[in-house]
Amino acid sequence: METIIDKRHFVDLLQMDPSDVCRRSLCSYHMERCCYTLPVWNEDFEVCPETSEVICLTDDTEKVDPFLSLFIVHYLLTAKDIPITREWISVKDIPGGVGFFQGPHAIPTDLIEKQFVNRLDRFGHVCEKMGGMPLGMADKAYAFRIAPRIPVAVLLWEGDDEFPAESKLLFDRSISEHLALDIIFSLSVFVCKTFEDENAL
Repeated sequence: METIIDKRHFVDLLQMDPSDVCRRSLCSYHMERCCYTLPVWNEDFEVCPETSEVICLTDDTEKVDPFLSLFIVHYLLTAKDIPITREWISVKDIPGGVGFFQGPHAIPTDLIEKQFVNRLDRFGHVCEKMGGMPLGMADKAYAFRIAPRIPVAVLLWEGDDEFPAESKLLFDRSISEHLALDIIFSLSVFVCKTFEDENAL
């Protein structure tokens, strides 16, 4: 997959103080390689600003999803040293979210709905395999720590004869302090695409 990251962002990251980046994002830094290592959803990723690369250390033959790469680089650039609020909100509650997350920026939760319609048990099994922690919401819901300061919840309603299956993503209220709207969208697309490919889970 081709990258969708402007190389200027790698230049910006290269000019930052690594100790500050590590403090804000809770990543680590390899002095000799001049690369950052960030845990993202149970895998470790290396970001090398000098070569404009994002590499999956868990499997270095794996092509990193471009939406995930975009999220990782921007997370390192903009994450703040603030606590998680533990308050779940929808994209409509994010400042500017009502107008942004529609049309071409609508969150593609239909990918989850199609994959797990009438399959709540399978959804639960997949979520637990991916390290999800169960939440008391919807028919089934799980929370995931996508990056050290970015929790995301995935909710699923089974649906019935009157209402179709429905899925929704929720975010910690602090997310708007860390990420711009377009990066939250990139993160959301990656999450939904991950659930779409059930065979890879």
